[in-house]
Amino acid sequence: MYSESEFLPLSGLQHLLYCERQWALIHVEQQWSENRHTAEGRVLHRVADEGRDESHSGFRIARSLPIRSLTLGLAGKADVVLFPLSGGGAPVPVEYKRGRPKPNNWDKVQLCAQALCLEDMLGIAVPEGALFYGLRRRRTAITFTAELRRYTEQAAARMHELYQSGTSPAPIYEPKKCDRCSLLELCQPKSLGNAGRDSRFLQSSIYKNLKAQREAY
Repeated sequence: MYSESEFLPLSGLQHLLYCERQWALIHVEQQWSENRHTAEGRVLHRVADEGRDESHSGFRIARSLPIRSLTLGLAGKADVVLFPLSGGGAPVPVEYKRGRPKPNNWDKVQLCAQALCLEDMLGIAVPEGALFYGLRRRRTAITFTAELRRYTEQAAARMHELYQSGTSPAPIYEPKKCDRCSLLELCQPKSLGNAGRDSRFLQSSIYKNLKAQREAY
């Protein structure tokens, strides 16, 4: 269990899974820079968050709902949560994303964390939610499997581990990720990453030479 003073932003899960160094630059070093991708995502979330709560199609629609989990040590806001008006059904969290569905689980993890927060707060099971992608303009239903729940819990634990360390992981240049990242200029993965590899290579060479010398005697 975590105390409220130990809560980390739930939204950081996606940063962490994209790149642990990106997460640390934002949440440990408090650095930020925006590009087209982050700006489009921010606008889409603002549209979802600024709508009024309402009732529609058998659901009460809560927008920008504050949520938290003492178990995960996370807090944030759910873009939309659908609460059934009758029948005692489970709430359905809905997360808004720019673009289209991705081959990885990053969006699903962020949504699953929202479900785990709702379960902690309400004491009921939340078996599924939905992702709404800006390009497709429709919801994709997501089932919160045991595997997805474990992965989400592990990601939250990793965030706390990195935060407690107080240090940022060394950069590793991956063109497909780094060239799209808004923090590219702040991170400098090409120069700092190469320097780190050179340093590790030098340390390895020194270690091997010393070992060889010891063995020779």
